[in-house]
Amino acid sequence: MNKIALIILREYTSRVKKKSFLLTTFLVPLFFIAMYVGVFFLTKKSFEESHALVHVVDQQGDIQNKLKSNKNITYIVSNVALQEEIESLKDKEKNTNLLIIPDDFLESRRVELLSAGKPNITTQAEIREQLKEIIRTAEYTKLGIDVASIQRVNDRVTISTKEITDEGDAKESHTEIAMGVAMALSVLIYLSLFLYGAQVMRGIIEEKSNRIIEVIISSVKPFQLMIGKIVGIGLVGLTQFLLWVLLTLALSSAATTMLYDQNSTTELAGSIEEGGLGKPQSLEIMDALQSIHLGELLICFFLFFLGGYFLYSALFAAVGSAVDSETEATQFTMPITMPLLLTYVLSFGVLVNDPHGSIATWLSFIPFTSPIAMLVRIPFGVPLWQIATSLACLIIGFLITTWAASRIYRVGILMYGKKASFKELIKWFSYKR
Repeated sequence: MNKIALIILREYTSRVKKKSFLLTTFLVPLFFIAMYVGVFFLTKKSFEESHALVHVVDQQGDIQNKLKSNKNITYIVSNVALQEEIESLKDKEKNTNLLIIPDDFLESRRVELLSAGKPNITTQAEIREQLKEIIRTAEYTKLGIDVASIQRVNDRVTISTKEITDEGDAKESHTEIAMGVAMALSVLIYLSLFLYGAQVMRGIIEEKSNRIIEVIISSVKPFQLMIGKIVGIGLVGLTQFLLWVLLTLALSSAATTMLYDQNSTTELAGSIEEGGLGKPQSLEIMDALQSIHLGELLICFFLFFLGGYFLYSALFAAVGSAVDSETEATQFTMPITMPLLLTYVLSFGVLVNDPHGSIATWLSFIPFTSPIAMLVRIPFGVPLWQIATSLACLIIGFLITTWAASRIYRVGILMYGKKASFKELIKWFSYKR
């Protein structure tokens, strides 16, 4: 145990002291916040700059007066000949378009849109919606239906979603928040398992290619070395996640406070105008987040991260011992990461859409898929016995996987110059000590 502890300490301190670890740990939260802010403002700017000018040639005669300009599009009725309008279009800006409405438009339902460049999709959608509304109004008039009466009909429906707790009480249910948290956890757990598992494999390949492993293996057993590497790098990952959580909470609290200070007066005034029944949006978001048990979620995240990391890192360690370079490792890493990748893909559709269905439930019990599947399901509310069963299966899977990987590791760690195959790995597994 002393030797394993020394290996763990060496792996942990050598990585934590690196500048790359410090930069990644402290810059990643800032990077993601800056990225989201940047995407928001760039998207807003792109919509502002995509304002389109549409010159209308109305051969039908009545449509042009029904087209309405707005913040996305400006209609200009053309007073020149069609051919002259087309010729002048070549020298105009990219967001300039020419809409040709034929005289049989109400029957054919077809128009032409010419543009100086490729027509903007938003512009096409805007024109299509307005023309559909014009056709709809014309058809209502033919049928003798009062269009104004139809437009006055209020068809808005508000669904107040609530869930029944174990105590029998009904509380607000925020499905959108749960879906957002579930997908974020899916991305995070997938990237972390793959990233830190690959670090284990990369470290073993590096030491093996530099022949450092021959010196180390003279003092410790291969199994001790493998476990020490897995646990040491796992602790590095946990340290990084803890720092990320603390930094993210601090930055989020500061941002929420600033946002509330800036908007509280306006939101409160709006609530008073509505009769005092409204609630500031920032408070609604906080209430929604409180519906997700963040403490339980964090504990489960660390438990399933550790379980999944130990399981996949043992497999990555076996792969690292069997090859001499990262290029050769591709043929082995792809099969072992396929269950993880499959669950990651399913998490954006099947698991989020039906978190209590048979597919999601069974995937959360299989050790190779449970780290992602169970974490996606937890924000939607999962019985404690299912979480405990999933963790037990994950621990059993880790123990079996580690035992199997160690039998390959003890042989492959000193193999050089020979390309391993799956058949060769099976032989190494069956070798006696």
